[in-house]
Amino acid sequence: MDGPQPTTPTQERLLGDLREVIENAEELLNNTTQYNGAMYETARSKLAQALLAATEELARFEDAHIGRMMELTARANQLHRDLTGEARLLRAFHRED
Repeated sequence: MDGPQPTTPTQERLLGDLREVIENAEELLNNTTQYNGAMYETARSKLAQALLAATEELARFEDAHIGRMMELTARANQLHRDLTGEARLLRAFHRED
């Protein structure tokens, strides 16, 4: 997914909400296996397909986000000439007053 980076609290909250909805829907799907009938089976099938699509999209978004974070970190390391892990760590915690 090439969407915007989740940098705002609203986007992070939406991602968290999506994870929670997926978890709740999976629980609902697992807890309704005792119900039989065409309507239940159709509804469960649709829910299972929607869960699969949502889970795959969330994974793609998270992978893209991690890739962008790694790229930005590498650029910052080059810019500041952080050649060692120690230099990176010290720069990360350096406060300019």
